[in-house]
Amino acid sequence: MNLVLKNKDRLDVVDSLRGFALLAIVLIHNLEHYNIYYVPEFLPQWLAKLDQGVWDIIFFLFAGKAYAAFSLLFGFSFYIQFRNAEKRGVDFRGRFAWRMLLLFLIGQFHALFYDGDILVLYSIVGLCLIPICKWSDRSVFILGLLLIFQPFEWGKVFVAMTHPGYMFPTNLYLPFAIKSTEICSNGNFWEVLVNNIGTGQLYSNIWQIENGRLCQAAALFMFGMLLGRRKYFVRSEVSVSFWKQVLIYSFIMIMPFYLLNNLGESYIHNKFVAIPFTLIFSSLFNFAFTSILVSAFTLLWFNKIHGYRFQKFIIPYGRMSLTNYIIQSIIGVCIYYGFGFGLYQKTGSTATLLIALAIFTVQLFFSRYWLTKHKQGPLEYAWKKATWMKFRR
Repeated sequence: MNLVLKNKDRLDVVDSLRGFALLAIVLIHNLEHYNIYYVPEFLPQWLAKLDQGVWDIIFFLFAGKAYAAFSLLFGFSFYIQFRNAEKRGVDFRGRFAWRMLLLFLIGQFHALFYDGDILVLYSIVGLCLIPICKWSDRSVFILGLLLIFQPFEWGKVFVAMTHPGYMFPTNLYLPFAIKSTEICSNGNFWEVLVNNIGTGQLYSNIWQIENGRLCQAAALFMFGMLLGRRKYFVRSEVSVSFWKQVLIYSFIMIMPFYLLNNLGESYIHNKFVAIPFTLIFSSLFNFAFTSILVSAFTLLWFNKIHGYRFQKFIIPYGRMSLTNYIIQSIIGVCIYYGFGFGLYQKTGSTATLLIALAIFTVQLFFSRYWLTKHKQGPLEYAWKKATWMKFRR
């Protein structure tokens, strides 16, 4: 028997998944001291080993995967908005372009505080959904599959193999990273803000381009849109079967991707072949790992019909993901940066893990309280109102 949940219940699994993805992002950001990579030297040996173990586990589980899950759900949200507008007889494409401009401005605000912003990239890459939103499922899937395999990096591999003397520029982000890290570590509040207007954003966005996130984000947006079209977050025999297949095939593919990633790092001596080759299979490994996490999470939710308690408790956090994403960055930089408490010098991975959990706990309780009085988070509400504002001729 097919069981289809009501609209609210269907979105609950997405909000829960988004909440856990954001929690993973908070864990990663804190371990990185919000891009001030620093390991305290005064720690006792037992704590240094514990810190290394915490770092390795958290990064293996969530680095690149939390961002990927967040991107997947961005595409899903686009579909929901597009479908709802279509039901009202409204062409959402123009509004979505305006919405992405608003997101760009929100990202600029966020980037003033933290030089690891993702919203600016989302606002630009998100525009790729406009021309393809009425394509067939098959066409969107083929394009997404092409992009997830990083075609530009394969082009670099081909050129480097056929032209042994060819050298493409690498680590273009590094000078900006060094300067930005120095200012965030030792500068005052205004110096950090001025730095992040230019240097910090160059650091962040060039790094993302060099690490293949343009193609990866576009592909994940498309796959998320398809998940919405096919109603795979609605519990049914078809959706349960789909997620089981995703889980199985992802498990099959993850090991070859992992081995090929290590092959590039260890056995390819031409670095101009090894760099793009490693990036391709690192990206594919993260995608396969993300697919395992998302499919397992969704199947667990479906198994309980309305989700397990540990899944439901985080729903408010996911419903206010934009507000929580920006606030956690502001809290984090005040904790770790030089103009704040400067704790990047004193905290290893174990301590930052505890700080991250404390930030999450405070934000979760605030989200629960806020949503008892409002339907959306403050930034979510403002973004929605601005999206649908009327323009007078």
